[in-house]
Amino acid sequence: MLWVLLLLVAWGAAAVSCVRLCLVTARAGLLSEASSDAAQRVPDGHELTLYETAFLSGGPHRVVDLALVTMHLRRRLLLAHTGWATVVDPEGRDEMERTVIHAIGPQGQSPIPPVRTAAAAADPVRALADRLVTAGLAVPGGGDGVAAAVRTVRGAALLVAGTGAATLLIPGQESGPGGPVPSLLVWFGLPLALTLGCLAIARMEVHPYSGAWASPAGQRLLAAREVPTAGADHDVLAAIAVRGVRAVTDPALRAALRGRPDGAGR
Repeated sequence: MLWVLLLLVAWGAAAVSCVRLCLVTARAGLLSEASSDAAQRVPDGHELTLYETAFLSGGPHRVVDLALVTMHLRRRLLLAHTGWATVVDPEGRDEMERTVIHAIGPQGQSPIPPVRTAAAAADPVRALADRLVTAGLAVPGGGDGVAAAVRTVRGAALLVAGTGAATLLIPGQESGPGGPVPSLLVWFGLPLALTLGCLAIARMEVHPYSGAWASPAGQRLLAAREVPTAGADHDVLAAIAVRGVRAVTDPALRAALRGRPDGAGR
């Protein structure tokens, strides 16, 4: 019968997604403990660089945004409000700037979104992440695996609800007291309860690992860092490193960093 096939799909999706979430969560917990042990080796008074602050606050893309704004403010790169980046000085001052220039390409001009994506996946950014993880200041993987597992369980819950509703709409189902409808509600309700229960537990127990880039030790260093609201270029860059694009007060620069996917205005 068709409803049996739909029931197997529902149970399979629920079981696989919940098991995956449990495994990923357990791994994240072990990695977090390892990071805490490594954080004990961080010397007192360690001061984060702007790139380190940007990574711990927002991950690889925040690092690239910081490099883009740094080059723009120092007239080595032009960020247009149309969402395009144009190289003015092809000589980067550090690895991050050279990575951005390389991501823009030999033509010296490119839309900002692909530049951000390519530079965020480059070796210098990965090396920065590895250093912070080794020092116990960053969470390995940034919690992305846990967040993806949670999204999978959420999708499985929707699939279970959809297959259950589809089963009830199959012609020939009896809705009387002795019919199969109550049994179907039970059989499809169990995997739905499983997925919703996992989501509820993840909300309480897994939330610290989801989407966080800084470990507890890194978060303490970030909390100790003063974030200026205005001032010189260094103050602006420090604010962007911590808060991201929303710290940009220039409307044209903010529009440039958000980019335009259609590439209008080239």
